[in-house]
Amino acid sequence: MAFVQWISLWLIPAIIGFVLLYGTWKRVPTYESFVEGGKEGIHIAFSIIPYLVGMLVSVSIFRASGALDYLMRGIQPLAEAIGMPPEVVPLAIVRTISGTAALGMTTDLIATYGPDSFIGRLAATIQGSTETTLYVLTVYFGAVGIKKMGDALKVGVLADILSFLISFFIVLFVFGK
Repeated sequence: MAFVQWISLWLIPAIIGFVLLYGTWKRVPTYESFVEGGKEGIHIAFSIIPYLVGMLVSVSIFRASGALDYLMRGIQPLAEAIGMPPEVVPLAIVRTISGTAALGMTTDLIATYGPDSFIGRLAATIQGSTETTLYVLTVYFGAVGIKKMGDALKVGVLADILSFLISFFIVLFVFGK
């Protein structure tokens, strides 16, 4: 255990040091490259802000309008038909929209039902195996100027649905109910 802690403490500084030494050895102006990368990072951060604000406002409207509750009521009977706990259905929906909100829901589920419960394990598996598809499409595609994202949306949502279902069946198979 001490070795793993030592590695985790020194790995990132060692990688950074190696990159700097290797760049210097290859006669790359490392400091100037670092500064240029920092400038690009700030530019990218500012270009993402409008899309991020738009996504956050959209999520707030979606939740406040009751559309999320309506969607959950429609999906819960299907989930219960296959034996899925209805408590994790909101997590599956919110996870495609907001990673932070989904993490909060996962934390609540684990605090309520315990980390070793079926619901706790399922929530953790869903959290780790699905993506914030709508967030990624809105913020990152918008920041780089991609306008036509219909196919990416279809594939992303399909991947999220499959990840959610596969998570359920894997947790069911590995841990049982």
